[in-house]
Amino acid sequence: MSGAMSVVRDAVPVNGPAGGATSRNGVVSVNGVVSVGDVLLKAVRAGRTGEAAGLLDGMTDPERRLCLPALKELRKELRVAPWDATSRKAYPTLHAAGAACHTGAAGTAAWIGAADMRWSQASPAVLLHVLGDRERDWLGNLAQRLADRPSTSQVSYELMAGLVRLSGCPVPTTETYVVGWVEQIGSLWQRGDSVLDRLRQDPYTARLVPALFEIPDIGSHLDWLFGDGPESWINALARLTEEGVLDRKTMIDACVARLLRGVAASDCRVFLRLLTALEPAGDEERERVADWLALASHPASTVASHARSVLGSLALAGDITHGQLAEMSAVVLFRTEKKLVRAQLVLLGKVLRRDPSSAAELLPAVAHAFGHEDTDVQERALKLVERYIGAAGTANPWARDEVADGVAQLSAGLRARAIAALGLDADELAAQPYLELLPPAPEPSRLTPAPDSVIELAEEVGALMVSADTGMAVFERALDGLVRHAYLRREELAEALEPAVARRWWMGTDHHHHSSDEHFRRDPYGLEVVLAALLGRVRTSTLHKAHQHGPLSDPCVHSALSAVFNARLWEAAYRVRTDPMPFLLATPTWSSGFMEPDELVARLTEYQRLGARPGEADFTQALFRVRRDDRAVSAAAAGHAAALGTVEGERLARWLLSESPATPTSTRRVAAERVLLELDELDGLPEELPLAFRRLGLPMSVFEARRYCPHYWNRVERQHWLAVMPGRREVVAARLVREISTVAVEDTRGVAAVLPLLAEAEGAAGEAVHLCVAYGLGARHPEDRISAVDALLVLAARGQLDAAGLGGDLGQLVRKGAVKPLRLAESVRTAATTGAYATVWSILGAALPALLAGLAADGAAQPARGMGELLAVAAERTGAHGDVEHLAQVAERSGSSRLVAQARRLRATLEQGVAA
Repeated sequence: MSGAMSVVRDAVPVNGPAGGATSRNGVVSVNGVVSVGDVLLKAVRAGRTGEAAGLLDGMTDPERRLCLPALKELRKELRVAPWDATSRKAYPTLHAAGAACHTGAAGTAAWIGAADMRWSQASPAVLLHVLGDRERDWLGNLAQRLADRPSTSQVSYELMAGLVRLSGCPVPTTETYVVGWVEQIGSLWQRGDSVLDRLRQDPYTARLVPALFEIPDIGSHLDWLFGDGPESWINALARLTEEGVLDRKTMIDACVARLLRGVAASDCRVFLRLLTALEPAGDEERERVADWLALASHPASTVASHARSVLGSLALAGDITHGQLAEMSAVVLFRTEKKLVRAQLVLLGKVLRRDPSSAAELLPAVAHAFGHEDTDVQERALKLVERYIGAAGTANPWARDEVADGVAQLSAGLRARAIAALGLDADELAAQPYLELLPPAPEPSRLTPAPDSVIELAEEVGALMVSADTGMAVFERALDGLVRHAYLRREELAEALEPAVARRWWMGTDHHHHSSDEHFRRDPYGLEVVLAALLGRVRTSTLHKAHQHGPLSDPCVHSALSAVFNARLWEAAYRVRTDPMPFLLATPTWSSGFMEPDELVARLTEYQRLGARPGEADFTQALFRVRRDDRAVSAAAAGHAAALGTVEGERLARWLLSESPATPTSTRRVAAERVLLELDELDGLPEELPLAFRRLGLPMSVFEARRYCPHYWNRVERQHWLAVMPGRREVVAARLVREISTVAVEDTRGVAAVLPLLAEAEGAAGEAVHLCVAYGLGARHPEDRISAVDALLVLAARGQLDAAGLGGDLGQLVRKGAVKPLRLAESVRTAATTGAYATVWSILGAALPALLAGLAADGAAQPARGMGELLAVAAERTGAHGDVEHLAQVAERSGSSRLVAQARRLRATLEQGVAA
């Protein structure tokens, strides 16, 4: 304590009572003299870590506890201070001083791993210095507590390892400690030795390596560290296992167990590489046959391929039974990976050649390949059946029946061969009717009302704020709820909403580079403008300008729809501040966006009773959403609306009695490889339209669609455009054609997510809708192709699919290069495997003539990649027959390419017309 006492002796007096000890804000004064705590705090503020460590060395636990409140106050002060040189300089010293002044291991661990200390910590050496005088049990307790913290706490491994060394406690095996250990061992650029050398020298290697296998998703942390080559972790662990440092059986068992329970790609890469590096011997593989059988169905194809390879070697060596081989084959032949399936069929062929008596057990497993999507795989399997079915029937009569059960899954061209080989009754099979499987047609659902509770509404709004995908129904419910509660209990609503939007940047008080008024003048950003208005974060004048004049940006092809959507939001935000509305008139009745006419009349009646003024944009949107397909219902509602005697009632009555506008005429335009659409004017819109609604009826040109679009980055809003004009999906689809075309032409991602909504919407599904689906079927990314397939199946289920038109569009787009045949083949195969084979054939049957026209003459044109795949999908299991123009000429081309082989197979299928 001599160093501490000298500081006290040299300290300056403070104002206070003479004699005795006092404490103010954690600064201890003895007899009017500033204590070491004051000097420590000054050293911390100045970032003088060495001086602070010297002060802490001589302090007792009670003295340290007296200093802790002042350090906590400084921590609170720094949390809200600007991140400048002063605060950055103080943080490391504060980190060390706070850790040292906590006398409990739990408090010290919480201080060291705190989130606000994470980016500017004291060095491990300093922390070990200020903590090193504690008891060994205390240090061991702290080491374990730090190791138990999540890896996101970024606790230094050097600190934890130093505490383990000082305390002599057992080494922790938690995720934080083990990952830190691996990263430390792998830091080769800091030292000249290798991973293998470090592992050999580390006394804890045998304890920590097995812990690697127990950490969830460890591969995502360590895949980049493990690497390949002689200096890799994989090689080092294999060498240590060979040397006996690590137990061989434990290592192999751990790798296999981890692969059995892990599906993360990074985990599979790491542990499969380690397993192969360990090179299990024949005995080690034989004793794990059950594990290999389980791994053959692993989601990762690399793992399944390895398991198949091991089992294949065992099968050829006679180390597994025919029953086990059949069990394995049933799993592998069900997989979609063609390479894996073909390898398994080759293996089965080798076993059958060596021992034909195994056919009774193996051929029923071979028949699992009859249902494979690749007709080449089907034919390989059928050849094995043709060759060995005689031996199988002799050994087991039931084997023939089991194989025969799978014949119906074969393509029509191969089915006749199977019938002949098995001696089946062709007429009986032909009599079985084909059943097309389509999803149930979606039905619109009634929207649930807004929550009655302010707290419940705030929770829903909070969820919407963090959601990346906001559906129309949920959005409209929340918007109506905000308007309703703002009318009844605005202060209570604002108080409940604050926690839900606390992290929004516009909730702060200091915006150096951007103002909320500038932000919301350009765009309402969904519900945010209403929330900002409720919480006083945007000026009323800004809302008034936006409400009166609309957006500042230049119009694009989407702006007619976007302007209507935004106008209601700006109006709701402005009215919340100036003249709250009791509720919204335009909230839809149904998930389709439609509203029942009697419901709108009832809302206008309630407005009249309350003496409330309808919002102009809100009421106009309600007119567009009101349903008018039932003339009797519309007439009755029009009479009630007119009886209100209000301007809005009269407008609604006229609108209900008027004729619905006809769908505007579209004109097809070709721009480079794209096919686009232009729309004529939409007649019959309501009179006295507000500014934001006037562009809805104007013609739309291809040149307008090519302008810069501010909506590219806000794709969530597209889900609401169909509800702007319910029943007019052609108008919406025409404005989306060019954008959706980018998923095929420019390989963009995610734009086609709107296609299922287009398919489920009401109204005519014409040229624009089908052209959008055609582009989606040729998308680069699988998720966009899935969206297009969903839309295709929904249109088919609703009886709205124009298969000939869609096929013609696809033929034109493939010929122009906008859609690649291989991508289209993947899409239609996905649709076919759901059971919609007839639907797929009806589309491909219309597309193929245009696609085959340039290939009809032998050698006249080089086929595009994927043409053979398209032909392979066509006419599967549907009993389709007849003729496809140019197919015969392509089938007669010389050679045995996949295109020619599939053309011949499709021609044979169409000629036979065998029903499944």
